[in-house]
Amino acid sequence: MHPAPSLILFTVLSGMGFGLLVWLGLGLRAPTGLAAFILFGVGYALAGAGLIAAAFHLGHPERALKAFTQWRSSWLSREAVLSAATLAVMAPHAASSAFAATPLPVFGWLGAALALATIFATAMIYAQIRAVPRWHHWSTPPVFLLAALAGGALLAAQVTLALVLMLGLGAAMVAHWVAGDQRFAAAGSTSGTATGLGALGQVRLLEPPHSGRNYLLREMVHVVGRKHAHKLRLIALGAGALGPAALLLLPASYMAIGLALLFHVTGLMAQRWLFFAEAEHVVGLYYGKR
Repeated sequence: MHPAPSLILFTVLSGMGFGLLVWLGLGLRAPTGLAAFILFGVGYALAGAGLIAAAFHLGHPERALKAFTQWRSSWLSREAVLSAATLAVMAPHAASSAFAATPLPVFGWLGAALALATIFATAMIYAQIRAVPRWHHWSTPPVFLLAALAGGALLAAQVTLALVLMLGLGAAMVAHWVAGDQRFAAAGSTSGTATGLGALGQVRLLEPPHSGRNYLLREMVHVVGRKHAHKLRLIALGAGALGPAALLLLPASYMAIGLALLFHVTGLMAQRWLFFAEAEHVVGLYYGKR
């Protein structure tokens, strides 16, 4: 699928923001005063920036509020509801920590649970799409959850926790790639099943459905060279997980944490670009793209 920059920014930034709010809400780091103002501000800013980027990906951003109305059936709507609930419920805990130096743990715990649920809902937007076999697998949610929690732990300067989560993220990336490479074939989708003519013999494309590009080809069919995908996977794994983990093994310092954060964001951008670019939608079968 077409790797839209807005979706890459949304999933990376909002994930890190909500991941930071998880740890702040649980009290893993309990700042007060100016430190609380800065840390909660970073969490809210990243979460908000990601959601704004997602709104601009919509065909009609002015209709973004309608995303809240279909929560019974849509993971996208559930994500919108949960994200708004997280920011609202966490607000008393954040404000009291920053301005009264008195954390409100109950609001923090509830906000942390909602933040974690928001990250899971983001992952399920993609994991529930049967038409994209690479995504429709149990390995998709762990990548989103571990990336958000690892990035959040880095922002909270929790070195040991971030190190463990980075290693877990690296393993989750590899598992997702290995499983994903086999998913399309395992799903059994072919030109025969796509056209319903498989019982008559092997189906092949005589000519394209139309002569020009269209929305489906632009958004749902994106081809990545195997060599480029391999290089980007190495960048994503090295910069997004293993590199930061190695930096966190050095003596603890804000410089090491800052470099680890820079590497992590860079690698995660590559991972998310690949996440979308390598996703093969079954509609490509109609265009001979498989």
